[in-house]
Amino acid sequence: MGLLAICYSAGVMGQFLAFSGVWALLILSAFIKPNVSFRQLSVAIMYLLVASTFLNQSFLSIEVGFFTLFLYRLLLIAAVCIFLVHIARDRMLPRYWSEVQVKGVMLFLLFWLAYACVSLVWAKSVIDGIKYIFLLGIGILFVFLAVFTFKSLTKLWMVYILWMLMSIPLMIVGLMNHFLHIQLPSSTLYGGPEYKLGYPTSVFYNQNDFATFLTISFFFYLVAAKNCANGTLKTIMTLLVLLSGYLIYLTESRASLLALFAGLLLYLFLHLPKVLKKLAIYLAAAAVVVGAILIFIQFEKVFGLLFLSSGYQPKYEPLASNVSRINLLKNTLHYLGESLGFGVGAGNISYYLKNNPLFHTNYVVEVHNWLAEILGNFGILVFFGYVLMYGYLFFSLYKLYGLGGGKIKVLLEACLLAMAAFLVSSISPSTMINLYFHWVFLGFVISVVSVIKSLPARELSFSPGNKESTLSKIIV
Repeated sequence: MGLLAICYSAGVMGQFLAFSGVWALLILSAFIKPNVSFRQLSVAIMYLLVASTFLNQSFLSIEVGFFTLFLYRLLLIAAVCIFLVHIARDRMLPRYWSEVQVKGVMLFLLFWLAYACVSLVWAKSVIDGIKYIFLLGIGILFVFLAVFTFKSLTKLWMVYILWMLMSIPLMIVGLMNHFLHIQLPSSTLYGGPEYKLGYPTSVFYNQNDFATFLTISFFFYLVAAKNCANGTLKTIMTLLVLLSGYLIYLTESRASLLALFAGLLLYLFLHLPKVLKKLAIYLAAAAVVVGAILIFIQFEKVFGLLFLSSGYQPKYEPLASNVSRINLLKNTLHYLGESLGFGVGAGNISYYLKNNPLFHTNYVVEVHNWLAEILGNFGILVFFGYVLMYGYLFFSLYKLYGLGGGKIKVLLEACLLAMAAFLVSSISPSTMINLYFHWVFLGFVISVVSVIKSLPARELSFSPGNKESTLSKIIV
């Protein structure tokens, strides 16, 4: 009763009752039907967790100091508890770990989290570091749950479909933002000037976050449209491709538009004949070599661009967006050098940009570049580890893509294109650490690589005409 009184006085009675109801349903489900195992319950709650990611913080949000409790975090706690009970009762953890085909990736994520904790030793703002580590830990925790839970093609296919289904209401909200000039309270544009209310933000903080999300959905829909046998479904998927592309255009996110271009180039490359594909690889390699030579020749100019001030810029003078972005990178590289390559500590890059900017950034205190954010916060070691992890996943998908068929090929192609687009689009949001769809996407990609690498060669080479294939039974 005391807790109810506190919630009522705080004005969060509705949220508390909703949270209590969810927990009651979860607990009741474990007892109302004895033949439902904790393993099955763990899978079900993970599907709910993935679905809740798309609500972001726009539904059932309670602030407790610097900690915010909303539906995703509530379900994450439930998923962890149920999974721990499952592996403790059934003693499945050793078996789950032995079946993982991406152990190096998982160990790197643990190393990243451990490094983040150690970095608090030299971080100037321990509070900012703890907040950042909390968000990083939540993201990595989801990845581990995903890899241990989504262990079959059926489950991966369900996640793929769930992503596409949940994207639809988000795009509808985005259209409402644009045509009705109505923004949700979770948006930074809520209550803003009229001329800004037409930007689609959906359930996200701003239009850049929404655009980055849509770049992934765009290629999920594109691959589905290409591979749909049903004419009606193919038409629907094609319309969703066009709608997601249109919304990205409305956000005016240049990075996300460039991401679409990069993803479409990869799409064309994947469908080139072998001869032309080899030619394209040679041309790309030659372009990289020429680019490296030009950078070496113009080393002084490049060095000056990154490390030297471009002239006197009063801190009150507004800068063009591209100049501000360059200055953010220059600041980050300076902080990296001052930290001897170890990074300024988890979550502290924004603290440095706010309190000790060497170059004017229009008072922007976030790097607006995911890779630069990792480099500035955690240093060279974690940065190269992340790049190697991302590259390993990408080239593993590409290698498997040449071997796979049927729905396996759909999953591989969707992940490949979305990874290419995300890498470019990730320079658009202010930060990626608190965008949970990013962790869901990463967990999905890692799970796809792990599951498909564990399949026998005969299942990888499955074609729709082979009705006796084991794979046909798995994905039906």
